[in-house]
Amino acid sequence: MSESRQSAPETQCVHAGNYEAGFRPVTPPIYQTSTFSFESADKGRDLFLGKGEGYIYSRMGNPTVEALENAVAILEGGHKGLACGSGMAAIHTALAALLGSGDHIICSDAVYGPTCSLLDGVFERFGVAASFVDTSDLDAVRAALRPATKVIYIETPGNPTLVVSDIEAIAAIAHDHGAVLVVDNTFMSPILQKPLALGADVVVESLTKFLNGHADVVGGAIVVGDETGYREMRKVLNLLGGVLPPFESFLVHRGIKTLALRMERHCASAARIAAWLEGHEAVLWVRYPGLESHPQHAIARKQMSGYGGLISFELQGGVEAGRILMDSVRMCGLAVSLGGVETLIQHPASMTHASMGAEARRRAHITDGLVRLSVGIEKVDDLIADLEQALARVQASRPVAAHG
Repeated sequence: MSESRQSAPETQCVHAGNYEAGFRPVTPPIYQTSTFSFESADKGRDLFLGKGEGYIYSRMGNPTVEALENAVAILEGGHKGLACGSGMAAIHTALAALLGSGDHIICSDAVYGPTCSLLDGVFERFGVAASFVDTSDLDAVRAALRPATKVIYIETPGNPTLVVSDIEAIAAIAHDHGAVLVVDNTFMSPILQKPLALGADVVVESLTKFLNGHADVVGGAIVVGDETGYREMRKVLNLLGGVLPPFESFLVHRGIKTLALRMERHCASAARIAAWLEGHEAVLWVRYPGLESHPQHAIARKQMSGYGGLISFELQGGVEAGRILMDSVRMCGLAVSLGGVETLIQHPASMTHASMGAEARRRAHITDGLVRLSVGIEKVDDLIADLEQALARVQASRPVAAHG
Protein backbone atom coordinates (compact mmCIF):
# COMPACT_ATOMS: atom_id res chain seq x y z
CA MET A 1 0.00 0.00 0.00
CA SER A 2 1.97 2.99 -1.30
CA GLU A 3 0.14 5.56 0.82
CA SER A 4 0.71 3.66 4.08
CA ARG A 5 3.57 5.98 5.13
CA GLN A 6 1.08 8.85 5.26
CA SER A 7 -1.63 6.88 7.07
CA ALA A 8 -2.41 6.73 10.78
CA PRO A 9 -0.48 4.12 12.80
CA GLU A 10 -3.60 1.98 13.21
CA THR A 11 -3.93 1.83 9.41
CA GLN A 12 -0.21 1.27 8.91
CA CYS A 13 -0.35 -1.80 11.15
CA VAL A 14 -2.89 -3.41 8.82
CA HIS A 15 -1.44 -2.42 5.44
CA ALA A 16 2.29 -1.69 5.80
CA GLY A 17 4.55 -4.08 3.90
CA ASN A 18 1.80 -5.70 1.83
CA TYR A 19 2.68 -6.43 -1.78
CA GLU A 20 1.46 -4.42 -4.72
CA ALA A 21 2.66 -6.71 -7.53
CA GLY A 22 1.81 -10.17 -8.85
CA PHE A 23 -1.42 -11.76 -7.69
CA ARG A 24 -2.01 -9.08 -5.01
CA PRO A 25 -2.66 -11.41 -2.05
CA VAL A 26 -4.38 -9.81 0.93
CA THR A 27 -1.87 -11.62 3.14
CA PRO A 28 1.74 -11.75 1.87
CA PRO A 29 2.65 -15.40 1.23
CA ILE A 30 5.50 -17.38 2.78
CA TYR A 31 8.44 -17.83 0.42
CA GLN A 32 9.85 -20.87 2.19
CA THR A 33 12.93 -21.24 0.03
CA SER A 34 16.65 -21.06 0.67
CA THR A 35 17.61 -19.85 -2.80
CA PHE A 36 16.22 -18.30 -6.00
CA SER A 37 16.90 -19.16 -9.64
CA PHE A 38 17.97 -16.50 -12.13
CA GLU A 39 16.36 -15.68 -15.44
CA SER A 40 19.80 -15.76 -17.07
CA ALA A 41 23.49 -15.74 -16.26
CA ASP A 42 23.57 -12.00 -16.94
CA LYS A 43 20.69 -11.42 -14.51
CA GLY A 44 22.50 -13.40 -11.81
CA ARG A 45 25.69 -11.44 -12.40
CA ASP A 46 23.82 -8.12 -12.16
CA LEU A 47 22.17 -9.11 -8.89
CA PHE A 48 25.51 -10.01 -7.33
CA LEU A 49 26.82 -6.65 -8.48
CA GLY A 50 23.89 -4.90 -6.82
CA LYS A 51 22.23 -3.93 -10.09
CA GLY A 52 18.49 -4.33 -10.58
CA GLU A 53 15.92 -5.89 -8.28
CA GLY A 54 15.58 -9.53 -7.33
CA TYR A 55 16.57 -12.18 -4.84
CA ILE A 56 19.63 -14.41 -4.65
CA TYR A 57 19.65 -16.36 -1.40
CA SER A 58 17.39 -16.05 1.62
CA ARG A 59 20.21 -15.04 3.96
CA MET A 60 20.63 -12.01 1.69
CA GLY A 61 16.96 -11.23 1.13
CA ASN A 62 13.57 -12.91 0.87
CA PRO A 63 10.17 -11.48 -0.19
CA THR A 64 8.39 -12.56 3.00
CA VAL A 65 11.15 -11.14 5.18
CA GLU A 66 11.29 -7.95 3.15
CA ALA A 67 7.54 -7.44 3.60
CA LEU A 68 8.06 -7.48 7.37
CA GLU A 69 11.12 -5.22 7.14
CA ASN A 70 9.13 -2.67 5.15
CA ALA A 71 6.26 -2.80 7.63
CA VAL A 72 8.51 -2.14 10.64
CA ALA A 73 10.35 0.65 8.79
CA ILE A 74 7.06 2.37 7.94
CA LEU A 75 5.81 2.10 11.53
CA GLU A 76 9.08 3.52 12.88
CA GLY A 77 9.15 6.29 10.28
CA GLY A 78 12.51 5.08 8.96
CA HIS A 79 14.09 4.55 5.57
CA LYS A 80 14.47 0.76 5.62
CA GLY A 81 14.44 -2.10 8.07
CA LEU A 82 16.32 -5.34 8.62
CA ALA A 83 14.79 -8.41 10.24
CA CYS A 84 17.11 -10.39 12.48
CA GLY A 85 16.97 -13.80 14.13
CA SER A 86 16.55 -12.32 17.62
CA GLY A 87 16.62 -9.01 19.41
CA MET A 88 20.22 -9.71 20.40
CA ALA A 89 21.08 -10.45 16.76
CA ALA A 90 19.72 -7.00 15.90
CA ILE A 91 21.74 -5.32 18.66
CA HIS A 92 24.90 -7.25 17.74
CA THR A 93 24.53 -6.41 14.06
CA ALA A 94 23.89 -2.71 14.65
CA LEU A 95 26.81 -2.29 17.03
CA ALA A 96 29.16 -4.38 14.85
CA ALA A 97 28.35 -2.07 11.95
CA LEU A 98 29.01 1.06 14.00
CA LEU A 99 31.98 0.18 16.23
CA GLY A 100 35.57 -0.90 15.73
CA SER A 101 38.70 -1.47 17.77
CA GLY A 102 39.60 1.62 19.80
CA ASP A 103 36.06 3.01 19.77
CA HIS A 104 33.99 3.88 22.83
CA ILE A 105 30.27 3.48 23.47
CA ILE A 106 28.08 5.04 26.16
CA CYS A 107 25.24 2.75 27.19
CA SER A 108 22.27 3.07 29.54
CA ASP A 109 23.00 1.30 32.81
CA ALA A 110 19.34 0.19 32.99
CA VAL A 111 19.44 -2.01 29.91
CA TYR A 112 18.54 -5.55 28.91
CA GLY A 113 21.03 -7.80 30.72
CA PRO A 114 22.50 -9.53 27.64
CA THR A 115 23.16 -6.14 26.01
CA CYS A 116 25.41 -5.29 28.95
CA SER A 117 27.05 -8.71 28.72
CA LEU A 118 27.58 -8.34 24.95
CA LEU A 119 29.49 -5.09 25.44
CA ASP A 120 31.43 -6.18 28.51
CA GLY A 121 32.05 -9.80 27.53
CA VAL A 122 32.40 -9.75 23.72
CA PHE A 123 33.00 -6.28 22.29
CA GLU A 124 35.54 -5.52 25.01
CA ARG A 125 37.69 -8.42 23.71
CA PHE A 126 37.79 -6.71 20.32
CA GLY A 127 38.97 -3.39 21.70
CA VAL A 128 35.67 -1.56 22.21
CA ALA A 129 35.33 0.28 25.54
CA ALA A 130 31.92 0.77 27.15
CA SER A 131 30.74 3.19 29.82
CA PHE A 132 27.41 2.43 31.54
CA VAL A 133 25.69 5.53 32.86
CA ASP A 134 22.29 6.72 33.99
CA THR A 135 21.14 8.17 30.67
CA SER A 136 18.20 9.90 32.33
CA ASP A 137 20.90 12.25 33.71
CA LEU A 138 22.08 14.39 30.77
CA ASP A 139 25.06 15.65 32.73
CA ALA A 140 26.17 12.04 33.27
CA VAL A 141 25.92 11.41 29.53
CA ARG A 142 28.01 14.50 28.75
CA ALA A 143 30.59 13.58 31.40
CA ALA A 144 31.01 10.11 29.89
CA LEU A 145 31.92 11.41 26.42
CA ARG A 146 35.43 10.68 25.17
CA PRO A 147 37.20 11.61 21.93
CA ALA A 148 36.71 7.97 20.88
CA THR A 149 32.96 7.91 21.62
CA LYS A 150 31.24 6.73 18.44
CA VAL A 151 27.87 5.52 19.75
CA ILE A 152 25.43 6.42 22.49
CA TYR A 153 23.06 3.53 23.10
CA ILE A 154 19.93 4.02 25.16
CA GLU A 155 17.05 1.80 26.10
CA THR A 156 14.05 3.86 27.11
CA PRO A 157 12.17 3.03 29.17
CA GLY A 158 15.05 1.08 30.65
CA ASN A 159 14.83 -2.60 31.44
CA PRO A 160 13.69 -3.38 34.12
CA THR A 161 13.53 -0.17 36.16
CA LEU A 162 11.52 1.78 33.55
CA VAL A 163 13.80 4.80 33.88
CA VAL A 164 13.07 7.20 30.99
CA SER A 165 15.78 8.94 28.95
CA ASP A 166 15.21 12.09 26.89
CA ILE A 167 15.75 10.91 23.30
CA GLU A 168 15.74 14.35 21.70
CA ALA A 169 18.21 15.82 24.19
CA ILE A 170 20.58 12.83 23.96
CA ALA A 171 20.41 12.93 20.15
CA ALA A 172 21.63 16.52 20.30
CA ILE A 173 24.49 15.54 22.63
CA ALA A 174 25.47 12.65 20.34
CA HIS A 175 25.37 14.67 17.14
CA ASP A 176 27.29 17.61 18.62
CA HIS A 177 30.04 15.09 19.42
CA GLY A 178 29.86 13.37 16.01
CA ALA A 179 28.43 10.19 17.50
CA VAL A 180 25.47 8.03 16.49
CA LEU A 181 22.42 7.54 18.72
CA VAL A 182 20.95 4.03 18.82
CA VAL A 183 17.66 3.53 20.69
CA ASP A 184 16.17 0.23 21.83
CA ASN A 185 12.44 0.85 21.42
CA THR A 186 11.24 -2.58 22.54
CA PHE A 187 9.28 -1.50 25.62
CA MET A 188 7.25 1.10 23.73
CA SER A 189 6.95 -0.22 20.16
CA PRO A 190 6.61 2.29 17.31
CA ILE A 191 2.96 2.77 18.23
CA LEU A 192 3.88 4.65 21.40
CA GLN A 193 7.32 6.11 20.66
CA LYS A 194 9.18 7.06 17.48
CA PRO A 195 12.88 7.61 18.26
CA LEU A 196 13.87 8.48 14.68
CA ALA A 197 11.47 11.42 14.68
CA LEU A 198 13.13 12.58 17.91
CA GLY A 199 16.62 12.55 16.38
CA ALA A 200 17.86 8.98 16.80
CA ASP A 201 19.91 7.51 13.96
CA VAL A 202 19.15 3.82 14.46
CA VAL A 203 16.34 1.96 16.21
CA VAL A 204 16.50 -1.65 17.38
CA GLU A 205 13.46 -3.66 18.41
CA SER A 206 12.86 -7.11 19.79
CA LEU A 207 10.19 -8.46 17.44
CA THR A 208 9.65 -11.18 20.04
CA LYS A 209 7.79 -8.73 22.24
CA PHE A 210 4.94 -6.34 21.39
CA LEU A 211 5.29 -6.36 17.61
CA ASN A 212 4.67 -10.09 17.37
CA GLY A 213 2.64 -10.16 20.57
CA HIS A 214 1.92 -13.87 20.83
CA ALA A 215 5.00 -15.41 22.49
CA ASP A 216 5.63 -17.80 19.61
CA VAL A 217 8.50 -16.14 17.69
CA VAL A 218 12.00 -14.95 18.58
CA GLY A 219 13.15 -12.10 16.33
CA GLY A 220 14.61 -8.63 16.15
CA ALA A 221 14.68 -5.63 13.84
CA ILE A 222 16.89 -2.69 12.95
CA VAL A 223 15.49 0.46 11.35
CA VAL A 224 17.77 3.13 9.89
CA GLY A 225 17.12 6.62 8.62
CA ASP A 226 19.07 6.67 5.36
CA GLU A 227 20.32 4.48 2.52
CA THR A 228 24.00 4.65 3.53
CA GLY A 229 23.23 3.36 6.99
CA TYR A 230 20.99 0.67 5.57
CA ARG A 231 23.63 -0.64 3.15
CA GLU A 232 26.23 -0.88 5.90
CA MET A 233 23.84 -2.66 8.25
CA ARG A 234 22.73 -5.04 5.48
CA LYS A 235 26.31 -5.95 4.65
CA VAL A 236 27.11 -6.76 8.27
CA LEU A 237 23.86 -8.72 8.77
CA ASN A 238 24.56 -10.80 5.66
CA LEU A 239 28.05 -11.62 6.93
CA LEU A 240 27.05 -12.35 10.53
CA GLY A 241 24.12 -14.43 9.27
CA GLY A 242 21.69 -13.62 12.07
CA VAL A 243 18.68 -13.32 9.76
CA LEU A 244 15.02 -14.04 10.47
CA PRO A 245 13.55 -16.97 8.48
CA PRO A 246 10.49 -16.55 6.23
CA PHE A 247 7.97 -18.39 8.41
CA GLU A 248 8.84 -16.39 11.53
CA SER A 249 8.69 -13.21 9.44
CA PHE A 250 5.19 -14.15 8.30
CA LEU A 251 4.07 -14.67 11.91
CA VAL A 252 5.47 -11.34 13.11
CA HIS A 253 3.94 -9.49 10.16
CA ARG A 254 0.60 -11.07 11.03
CA GLY A 255 1.02 -10.03 14.67
CA ILE A 256 1.71 -6.42 13.69
CA LYS A 257 -1.75 -6.14 12.15
CA THR A 258 -3.28 -6.06 15.64
CA LEU A 259 -0.44 -4.13 17.30
CA ALA A 260 -2.28 -0.82 17.68
CA LEU A 261 -5.33 -2.50 19.21
CA ARG A 262 -3.24 -4.54 21.60
CA MET A 263 -1.22 -1.53 22.74
CA GLU A 264 -4.42 0.28 23.69
CA ARG A 265 -5.36 -2.58 26.03
CA HIS A 266 -1.82 -2.99 27.39
CA CYS A 267 -1.65 0.70 28.25
CA ALA A 268 -5.11 0.96 29.79
CA SER A 269 -4.71 -2.12 31.96
CA ALA A 270 -1.15 -1.31 33.05
CA ALA A 271 -2.17 2.22 34.07
CA ARG A 272 -4.96 0.86 36.25
CA ILE A 273 -2.80 -1.86 37.83
CA ALA A 274 0.06 0.57 38.49
CA ALA A 275 -2.26 2.97 40.31
CA TRP A 276 -3.74 0.09 42.32
CA LEU A 277 -0.29 -1.24 43.27
CA GLU A 278 0.83 2.23 44.32
CA GLY A 279 -1.93 2.30 46.91
CA HIS A 280 -1.26 -1.19 48.29
CA GLU A 281 0.34 -1.40 51.73
CA ALA A 282 2.51 -4.38 50.73
CA VAL A 283 4.24 -2.37 47.99
CA LEU A 284 7.21 -0.11 48.72
CA TRP A 285 7.24 1.72 45.38
CA VAL A 286 5.96 1.45 41.81
CA ARG A 287 7.58 2.64 38.58
CA TYR A 288 5.28 3.21 35.62
CA PRO A 289 5.90 6.12 33.20
CA GLY A 290 2.25 7.11 33.31
CA LEU A 291 2.24 7.73 37.05
CA GLU A 292 2.90 11.28 38.17
CA SER A 293 5.18 9.79 40.83
CA HIS A 294 7.55 8.50 38.14
CA PRO A 295 10.75 10.60 38.29
CA GLN A 296 10.74 11.21 34.52
CA HIS A 297 6.99 11.43 34.00
CA ALA A 298 7.31 14.80 32.26
CA ILE A 299 9.78 13.39 29.71
CA ALA A 300 7.57 10.36 29.15
CA ARG A 301 4.60 12.64 28.52
CA LYS A 302 6.66 14.62 26.01
CA GLN A 303 8.01 11.75 23.90
CA MET A 304 5.41 8.98 24.25
CA SER A 305 1.84 8.73 23.00
CA GLY A 306 1.08 6.09 25.66
CA TYR A 307 2.92 4.62 28.61
CA GLY A 308 3.18 0.94 27.73
CA GLY A 309 2.40 -2.36 29.38
CA LEU A 310 5.39 -2.76 31.74
CA ILE A 311 5.37 -2.06 35.48
CA SER A 312 8.19 -2.51 37.97
CA PHE A 313 7.68 -2.49 41.71
CA GLU A 314 9.25 -3.58 44.97
CA LEU A 315 7.54 -5.24 47.87
CA GLN A 316 7.88 -4.84 51.61
CA GLY A 317 10.09 -7.79 52.52
CA GLY A 318 12.50 -7.69 49.60
CA VAL A 319 13.52 -10.75 47.61
CA GLU A 320 11.66 -13.25 49.82
CA ALA A 321 8.42 -11.32 49.44
CA GLY A 322 8.97 -11.27 45.69
CA ARG A 323 9.51 -15.02 45.64
CA ILE A 324 6.27 -15.63 47.52
CA LEU A 325 4.39 -13.29 45.20
CA MET A 326 5.62 -15.01 42.05
CA ASP A 327 4.92 -18.46 43.49
CA SER A 328 1.40 -17.37 44.47
CA VAL A 329 0.05 -15.84 41.27
CA ARG A 330 -2.31 -18.06 39.28
CA MET A 331 -3.15 -16.11 36.12
CA CYS A 332 0.12 -14.20 35.72
CA GLY A 333 2.68 -16.52 34.18
CA LEU A 334 6.08 -16.80 35.88
CA ALA A 335 8.28 -16.38 32.82
CA VAL A 336 10.78 -14.04 31.23
CA SER A 337 9.97 -12.00 28.12
CA LEU A 338 7.18 -9.47 27.75
CA GLY A 339 4.79 -7.84 25.33
CA GLY A 340 2.55 -10.83 24.67
CA VAL A 341 -1.19 -11.14 25.04
CA GLU A 342 -0.59 -12.98 28.31
CA THR A 343 0.53 -11.31 31.54
CA LEU A 344 3.99 -12.38 32.72
CA ILE A 345 5.80 -11.72 35.98
CA GLN A 346 9.49 -12.23 36.74
CA HIS A 347 12.38 -11.46 39.08
CA PRO A 348 15.13 -9.61 37.14
CA ALA A 349 17.98 -10.10 39.63
CA SER A 350 17.77 -13.88 39.36
CA MET A 351 16.48 -14.12 35.78
CA THR A 352 16.86 -11.62 32.92
CA HIS A 353 19.60 -9.55 34.57
CA ALA A 354 21.50 -12.24 36.46
CA SER A 355 24.26 -12.20 33.82
CA MET A 356 25.02 -8.54 34.59
CA GLY A 357 26.48 -9.36 37.97
CA ALA A 358 25.65 -7.80 41.32
CA GLU A 359 27.75 -4.65 40.85
CA ALA A 360 26.21 -3.80 37.46
CA ARG A 361 22.73 -4.38 38.90
CA ARG A 362 23.49 -2.13 41.85
CA ARG A 363 24.73 0.57 39.47
CA ALA A 364 21.50 0.30 37.48
CA HIS A 365 19.31 0.40 40.63
CA ILE A 366 18.05 -3.14 40.00
CA THR A 367 17.34 -4.16 43.58
CA ASP A 368 17.12 -7.79 44.68
CA GLY A 369 13.43 -7.40 45.44
CA LEU A 370 12.45 -5.75 42.17
CA VAL A 371 9.54 -7.41 40.34
CA ARG A 372 8.74 -6.78 36.66
CA LEU A 373 5.20 -7.20 35.43
CA SER A 374 4.30 -7.33 31.73
CA VAL A 375 0.58 -6.66 31.57
CA GLY A 376 -1.31 -8.64 28.93
CA ILE A 377 -4.73 -8.16 27.41
CA GLU A 378 -6.77 -10.22 29.87
CA LYS A 379 -9.66 -8.60 31.73
CA VAL A 380 -7.94 -6.19 34.07
CA ASP A 381 -10.27 -7.05 36.98
CA ASP A 382 -9.09 -10.66 36.76
CA LEU A 383 -5.45 -9.58 36.85
CA ILE A 384 -5.99 -7.34 39.88
CA ALA A 385 -7.83 -10.15 41.66
CA ASP A 386 -4.90 -12.48 41.00
CA LEU A 387 -2.36 -9.97 42.28
CA GLU A 388 -4.56 -9.21 45.28
CA GLN A 389 -4.72 -12.81 46.45
CA ALA A 390 -0.97 -13.22 45.87
CA LEU A 391 -0.16 -10.06 47.83
CA ALA A 392 -2.39 -11.30 50.64
CA ARG A 393 -0.13 -14.37 50.87
CA VAL A 394 2.92 -12.12 50.95
CA GLN A 395 1.46 -10.16 53.84
CA ALA A 396 0.41 -13.32 55.67
CA SER A 397 4.00 -14.61 55.49
CA ARG A 398 5.47 -11.60 57.28
CA PRO A 399 6.23 -12.10 60.97
CA VAL A 400 3.85 -10.38 63.35
CA ALA A 401 5.57 -7.74 65.49
CA ALA A 402 5.64 -8.54 69.21
CA HIS A 403 3.77 -6.21 71.52
CA GLY A 404 5.17 -5.26 74.92
